[in-house]
Amino acid sequence: MKNLKTLIRVTMGLGVLSLLGGVSSHLALTDINHGGAELTLEWTILRVSALVFAAFIGLALLTLSRVLKKIS
Repeated sequence: MKNLKTLIRVTMGLGVLSLLGGVSSHLALTDINHGGAELTLEWTILRVSALVFAAFIGLALLTLSRVLKKIS
């Protein structure tokens, strides 16, 4: 049960990071759309945000499958 609680806490933390990543991605895409001379930082923000989103989705699915096994 302790492992499941840890998974849930980590998933919630990644959820918060995903929310921040969504806001950061929006700001980065807005900056890219306006066309700046140097956009390396903006593209890096989008790449990091995509990794956080993928980690969150994967861990959420893993956590939910473990919870489903536990209650079945």
